[in-house]
Amino acid sequence: MISSLGGPVIPNSYIMKLLVLVLCSAVALTCGEVRQGRKFPDDFVFGVATASYQIEGAWDEDGKGENIWDYLVHTNPDAIADRSTGDVACDSYHKYKRDVEMLRELGVGSYRFSLSWSRILPSGFANHVNEAGIQYYNNLIDELLKYNIDPIITLYHWDLPQKLQELGGWLNPLVGDWFEDYARVVYEHFSDRVKSFITINEPAQVCYEGYGTDTKAPLLNATGIGEYICARNIALAHAKAYHLYNNVYKPKYGGECGYTFAVDSTAPLTDSEEDKYAVELLTQQQWAIYSDPVFSKDGGFPKELLELVAKKSAAQGFPRSRLIDFTEEEKAYIRGTSDFFGVNHYSGSLASPSLYTSQYAVPSSMDDIEVGQTVSDDWLQAASSWFQKMPNSVYITMKLIQNRYGDVPIYITENGWSSYGGIDDEDRVDYYRSALESALDALDEGINLKGYYAWSLMDNFEWLAGYTERFGLYQVDYDDPERTRTPRKSAFVYKHIIKTRMVDPDYEPESNVMTIDEGH
Repeated sequence: MISSLGGPVIPNSYIMKLLVLVLCSAVALTCGEVRQGRKFPDDFVFGVATASYQIEGAWDEDGKGENIWDYLVHTNPDAIADRSTGDVACDSYHKYKRDVEMLRELGVGSYRFSLSWSRILPSGFANHVNEAGIQYYNNLIDELLKYNIDPIITLYHWDLPQKLQELGGWLNPLVGDWFEDYARVVYEHFSDRVKSFITINEPAQVCYEGYGTDTKAPLLNATGIGEYICARNIALAHAKAYHLYNNVYKPKYGGECGYTFAVDSTAPLTDSEEDKYAVELLTQQQWAIYSDPVFSKDGGFPKELLELVAKKSAAQGFPRSRLIDFTEEEKAYIRGTSDFFGVNHYSGSLASPSLYTSQYAVPSSMDDIEVGQTVSDDWLQAASSWFQKMPNSVYITMKLIQNRYGDVPIYITENGWSSYGGIDDEDRVDYYRSALESALDALDEGINLKGYYAWSLMDNFEWLAGYTERFGLYQVDYDDPERTRTPRKSAFVYKHIIKTRMVDPDYEPESNVMTIDEGH
């Protein structure tokens, strides 16, 4: 998930007038209006997503090594809102067959899950492969394929082996070699059956939140420096893993390999040139610093961000810029290394330099761009403090990507809503319906959107929030040793959307009993 950068709340009436101009100018029909009869294409992929540390449990079982989240929750329990851990989580290590049964109940065609690097390579290094870890993922993959559910594997979803972190983690220039070695083990064991891979999930949250601030493990908080070193190293690591797949395994097995980024919907506070430019700077700081090296025409980091950081660095007394661009050889090596653009999208904001305050550390990437953000006071607030429901935000996000990179294939690899729990989750139902209507708006305009993965299949360990925030289509009873999963109303609604390939605003589940339809 992604974290808010904060900002004041301003009156709704002014913002909504601006939103009509900014968000609806390219849409012929009224924003937010549910238009019955529109259908998703037959080849549009519907799925759900999870991540290894958040659901698997079995944190030290069957030879698994320690990762940075294991280390954090055990050495600094106060960092987690409810002092919980992922030691057991949803116990998917032992209950993967129930997870697959839930996928069959929903009728999804694909399941996106991540692998635990330290479950496969306990020390992080490829000299010792943990066969029990390989067997667990073989079992899961085979169970999925048994029921014609396509697995899509994310190699890295934030749980770096602790031994590698002690060597500098994503700040060590050798991390790309370590990641390539890990990727080779994964491809060797699974690419005969798995045809879709994602190298890294949300590099911004790895780099900015883990190394540039203290909202994700390893909580390094090396502001203005750590996130930039990490951004450089992680791009090269991704490229190594991509080229390995593309050159060795794709010719043998077919398939695709991509990269997933967290992208907020960002719009200008006003129609002034300054606010439009603020959107561009915020885009560069939040996600284009990670995606431009792969998808832009020229490669490398965004030009304006490079110039701003160099200028700020010099003024702050640094002998060189804190953000070092790639060499021409590195740019060529990284550019084009993704078969699709994976986007995790949740929320949005309005941007303006007039909203910037001195709340950010110096140096920091937010201080480098001097842009502030705000939200409307009537955007529905989720359980997560960083998350508000911005109107038509999926469409806006798709347009941001299309305008920047052209007709790139896009998969929404995460989208969902956080609550405090409970089975009757009307806010989540409304969010999914609105998000998928917004996706239909994007399809109507010819945006190359190929699929949608709901976050998440079930409640899980929500990082520093622990179990205080729930994203699941299925509720998990953490007081029950069996970790019983119970479908929420949103699960029935999502199932109906998948089955009919339409968003029906009037659909109500006929019962609270979830069954498996024929063919699943």
